[in-house]
Amino acid sequence: MTDNANIKNILEDVNENFDNDIKMKKLKEELSKAFDRYQKTIAYMAADAPLEVLCLPPAIQKALLDGGCVRIYDLIDLDFTKIKGLSESRIRDLTSRLNQFLSML
Repeated sequence: MTDNANIKNILEDVNENFDNDIKMKKLKEELSKAFDRYQKTIAYMAADAPLEVLCLPPAIQKALLDGGCVRIYDLIDLDFTKIKGLSESRIRDLTSRLNQFLSML
């Protein structure tokens, strides 16, 4: 009888360990998602500055303003090819200056 009781206790411990492992995995996933949201929020908050901070050439700045971009956070996740007046070289210049700004964060 004691062998059956020991086996039952061992099985209960194993089941409890599996449950704890599942809970820890879910917790890690939720924590990772929350951290990703936090990082994105901080990036947007840090990019809450006027476009003038990037010291862009007037043609690029005008194209962005005409495209509805007034703050640096407007540029995050923006497809620059959709902005009228931005050529490949201007997009490279804009990307370079934006990367320089964001690297300071």
